[in-house]
Amino acid sequence: MYKDEIGRIGGKMKSGIGLLIVFVLLMLLFGPVYTVEAGERAVLLTWGAAGTDSIGPGLHFKMPFVQSVAKFTVQTQKYSADASAASKDLQTVHTSIAVIYHLNPSSVPKIYTDLGYEYGDRIIQPTTQEVVKASTAKFSADQLITNRSVVADQIENMLKDRLAPYGIVVESTAITNFNFSQSFEDAIEAKVTAVQQKQKAEMDLQRIRVEAEQKVTTAKAEAEALRSQREVVTSELIELRKIEVQKAAVDKWDGHMPQVTGGATPFLNLNSLASLAAA
Repeated sequence: MYKDEIGRIGGKMKSGIGLLIVFVLLMLLFGPVYTVEAGERAVLLTWGAAGTDSIGPGLHFKMPFVQSVAKFTVQTQKYSADASAASKDLQTVHTSIAVIYHLNPSSVPKIYTDLGYEYGDRIIQPTTQEVVKASTAKFSADQLITNRSVVADQIENMLKDRLAPYGIVVESTAITNFNFSQSFEDAIEAKVTAVQQKQKAEMDLQRIRVEAEQKVTTAKAEAEALRSQREVVTSELIELRKIEVQKAAVDKWDGHMPQVTGGATPFLNLNSLASLAAA
C-alpha cells in the first residue's frame, strides 16, 4: 500500500513537471516580450485583428495568448518577372524584368491587412505584367532594341505610380533580356548584314573616287609641267641654240677647205681638178 501511494505521488509530480515545462514553453512562445530586428517592422495582432501602428526595431510587450506579432522586412528586395507582349509592329516580345523595391515602413499594417505576406504574387507580379505590356505596345521591335533605356525608364515610372498606393516603393527597374521570335531575329541579322555590305560598298566607292582623283591630279601636274616647258622654248632660245651649234662646228674645223662640195652643181673632187690643171 505504501509503495503504491508513493508511486501515485511520483506520477503526479512527473505530470506536474511536464505541465510546468509546457507552460514555460508556451510563455516563451506567446509571452509578453518580443523583439523587432533592424530592417523590420511589426504589426501587433489582437485576437487576429491587425493594429494600425507600424512597430519599429526594439524590445516590445504584448498580452500572452491574446496578441501575436506579424513581422515584415522593409529592406531593399528584388522581384523578377517574365512577361510576353506584342510590340507596336505586332512582334511577340518576351521580356525579363527585375523590380528593385522596398516596403514603406509606415504602410506595413495596411500591407498586412490588404495583401498579407504574398504581396509579391498578389500585386507586384500582375502590375508588372500589365505595365510591361502597355509599355511594349508603344514601341516597334526595332525601337525596343535601340531605345532600351527609354523603355526601362517608362516601365519604372509606371510601376512607381501603380505600386505606391499599396505601400510598395519602387527604387529602380532593369530589363535583363528581350527575346523575339526566331523569324524576327533572322530578319534583324539579315538587315545588319545588308547594312554592313552597304557600308563596305560605300567605302570601296569612296576609295575608288580618291584614287581616281589622285590620278587626275597627277596627270594635271604632268600636263602643267609640259606646258611650262613649251612656254620656255622661245624664238630667242632657238637662235641661241643655232649659234651654239655653229660655234661647235667652227671649233672642230682644221683650217682646210672642204675637198668635196655640193649644192646646185654635181660633187667634184678639188684635188683631181688641180692635177688636171698642172698637166
